[in-house]
Amino acid sequence: MALSLYNTQTRKKEIFVPLNEKQVGMYVCGPTVYDLAHIGNARPIVVFDVLYRLLRKIYGEGCVKYVRNITDVDDKINAAAKQSGEPISAITARTTQAFHEDIAELNALPPDVEPRATDHVAEMIEIISTLIGNEHAYEKDGHVLFHVPSDNGYGKLSHRDRDEMVAGARVEVAPYKRDPADFVLWKPSAEDLPGWDSPWGRGRPGWHIECSAMSRKHLGVTVDIHGGGADLIFPHHENEVAQSECSCPGHDFVRHWVHNGFLSVNGEKMSKSLGNFITIRQALEGAPGEVLRLMMLSTHYRHPLDWSEEGVRQARTRLDRLYRVLQKAGAAAEEYKGDMSLQGDDFSKALQDDLNTPLALSVLERQADELSKSDGPELIIHYNSLRANANILSILQKDPETWFKGGEAASDVGHIEAQIALRIDARKNKDFASADNIRDALVENGIILEDMPDGSTDWRRAS
Repeated sequence: MALSLYNTQTRKKEIFVPLNEKQVGMYVCGPTVYDLAHIGNARPIVVFDVLYRLLRKIYGEGCVKYVRNITDVDDKINAAAKQSGEPISAITARTTQAFHEDIAELNALPPDVEPRATDHVAEMIEIISTLIGNEHAYEKDGHVLFHVPSDNGYGKLSHRDRDEMVAGARVEVAPYKRDPADFVLWKPSAEDLPGWDSPWGRGRPGWHIECSAMSRKHLGVTVDIHGGGADLIFPHHENEVAQSECSCPGHDFVRHWVHNGFLSVNGEKMSKSLGNFITIRQALEGAPGEVLRLMMLSTHYRHPLDWSEEGVRQARTRLDRLYRVLQKAGAAAEEYKGDMSLQGDDFSKALQDDLNTPLALSVLERQADELSKSDGPELIIHYNSLRANANILSILQKDPETWFKGGEAASDVGHIEAQIALRIDARKNKDFASADNIRDALVENGIILEDMPDGSTDWRRAS
């Protein structure tokens, strides 16, 4: 079965055909590094990580180039520096490191290239100069703006009419604009703000031009897949299309536009004013990264995702069950040789049908059922199949014993097991009151005990 993806621009599913199967390119908009990333930022990270893994399986690891940028020059960063008094370089370095740490907990692979906007200003100036030269942009009062009426194709991605576009962009009314819809490519910088020398004076780039320059630098004029959240379709991605294609006439900017749906929290839009703003780091305090990842994959990437504590709990329960099946496979797990090929037509078909992760997860759970009922050589086959498919979704990445013990530090494990040993001795000595007290103390600290038929005691962290 061929990979099909929903194309935002054509509004239909299409068979994915790259320009060159030996050089498949995917560009995804990354974070603006002024604060900790939130769970809405995490959704595209997880979605496009799965797509990246799938593309590598289909075309080969060396044939896919995944580019995800870092926006490290932006008015939000400038505002954060002014408010805190912290140098801009310190803010961007700290928040970039935090972003990397947080998404690593979600089992996301790093992109092949992670360009920073500040390293590509020369490329931005080159594109802007071309746009001025072919009369798609103009300079006024130190600003350079893209002239929207000059592009007959403007709006083809978002399918909005002109009134919708002007209203949706909440355009800035400014005397230097020829048209209200015109957007900034370059703007002047005061001495206390980041700035670069340019033909139009010292200044800094607008947001949209950054991604056009970085994608062209690392993936060429035409990109196979450009991804991001649905909130970026307009104006960001619409403006990327305009400036990219008008600066290189006759060439499409993107072949397949892929966007994930919005994320809400308990049925409401996430915002600090509503008190429901959740960073990835805060979410990780309540559940392991694999649980958060599985929760996101439980909803189709194009559909809205509502974040709730109940949803996280359900995801933990589903993941615990899968780990328990692997755990009970016992010694057979040691014979697993690491075959990471896609196993089974149903799983492959689900992912290759517009990345249908909810269906793929149901196939995975069916495979777990088959594993739990099998033995002998058949058990090994089902075990390998389950692990291979789970690897594409990047779940079940831990040893089951480690998973159920919650990744405890060695000192904590030693303390817990010492308490369990004392409880076993107390039971042998018929000191049941002491044994019960030890159990109760462990339960209060989130440790669940399971007495085994051979007299030993297993334990795990509560979900």
